[in-house]
Amino acid sequence: MPDIGLRDVAERAGVSIGTVSNALNRPELVSESAAARVAEAVDELGYVPNIAARQLKAGRSDAIGFSVINITNPFFADLAFGAEEQALTAGYSVLVGNGFDSAERESRYLDLFERQRVDGVLIAPVEYHEEYLQRFRRRGVPVVLVDQRHPRGEFSSVSVDNRLGGRIAAQALLDGGCRHLAFIGGPKSREQMNERLTGLHEVADAAGVRTTLIETTTLNTGLGREIGEQIAELPAADRPDGIFAGNDHLALGLLQGLVGRGLRVPEDISLVGYDDIEFAGAAVVPLTSVRQPAREMGARAVELLMHHLAGSDDPIEARFVPELVIRASTRSH
Repeated sequence: MPDIGLRDVAERAGVSIGTVSNALNRPELVSESAAARVAEAVDELGYVPNIAARQLKAGRSDAIGFSVINITNPFFADLAFGAEEQALTAGYSVLVGNGFDSAERESRYLDLFERQRVDGVLIAPVEYHEEYLQRFRRRGVPVVLVDQRHPRGEFSSVSVDNRLGGRIAAQALLDGGCRHLAFIGGPKSREQMNERLTGLHEVADAAGVRTTLIETTTLNTGLGREIGEQIAELPAADRPDGIFAGNDHLALGLLQGLVGRGLRVPEDISLVGYDDIEFAGAAVVPLTSVRQPAREMGARAVELLMHHLAGSDDPIEARFVPELVIRASTRSH
């Protein structure tokens, strides 16, 4: 079936193309009878307005692009939800792209946002894409980084003090009597993972306790289960008695692997996660976790984007403070 255009609607309704355009976009300029004939013709022909062309002419899309690392992680789902709620109040829709831990897949969504001429972009990046950041900047499209900061502070960002989060997690394990701490997560090339590990080392080194790093390329429940089972098979002398997981997804898998192989949490191994997702408190052993206020972070990112859309070029760094949520997976000392 050929595309139906304004000319076809005008011929069916017996009016000019200009009248059809006004009826669809500025109905107050046409008579009730003309508007009724246009509406009838649109319905009969199944005409769909070319929104993309209209947006191009207007110079705006009323849409924001948001690329996230992995939407299957509830933390990023909550980030997107917080951004969407705030964007709706400002009259914008949010297009969400799931990088799924792939820099290549992330690039495809950033290309899509550019082709769709979104008004602004939020990026919780799998890895930094300086080329894309500068391309958006040259086109006058504001960008806000989420869950990470720009290395040189040239772009606005919303993040949590992950170094403090690592310190909080390590201290919770030490307060429960742990003397061999393991950090399981990664990759270290991601700013937030490196900061969490740095915070743990600061506390552990000051206390003179042993540390072990098990670096991963991703963070999910299945991988956590495998690593938990491997740790459970280690001799007791080599096994950490306190684990700080890079996120709750990984921690919940670790919990399954450890308990499934007969270890007790927290009696044999204490466990701390990160993010405080909804499932953390519902685990078979409720999980102690370092909370990130995901929805508030998503909303704040949109607020910064609106600030730039209003004309401000000065980058703003919004930094949230993490909070320890204590549950049964850690011991009190």
